[in-house]
Amino acid sequence: MLDYTMFVVTTQADGQPAGCLVGFATQTSMRPPHFLVGLSRKNHTTRVAARSEHLAVHVLSRRRSGLAQLFGGQTGDRVNKFDRCSWHPGPEGMPILDDAAAWFVGKTLERIDLGDHIGYLLEPVTGNIVEAADDLVSFLDVADMEPGHEP
Repeated sequence: MLDYTMFVVTTQADGQPAGCLVGFATQTSMRPPHFLVGLSRKNHTTRVAARSEHLAVHVLSRRRSGLAQLFGGQTGDRVNKFDRCSWHPGPEGMPILDDAAAWFVGKTLERIDLGDHIGYLLEPVTGNIVEAADDLVSFLDVADMEPGHEP
């Protein structure tokens, strides 16, 4: 019954971009601003993020739900997701999805054991609101999607 905004998180290390759909994410502090993202330990993106000091967090409007399907229904172990979407290198070298409604790049302050996920405590560095959107991709929009990796 819970519905919440879904995010696409991207990162890169050693010239290798990676990204995934994320449902476990939340603001944790206003002053200083902090945001927490949970990445599955089984996720290809988590292995790349372990070698990066930054993550980019994107929100998508429902009309761009194909990006949610791409980043949630495929794994970077088998598919180069970035060959299948429009993106550009952004601040701190992070891959920025051109069709995101908004995004921010955050510096990783801490990695936290959250069981089957690793929490990335981020300090936002910069961001951009590309389009005002009140129809963001939410959990109920992707609840029936088969994940690109084992849960």
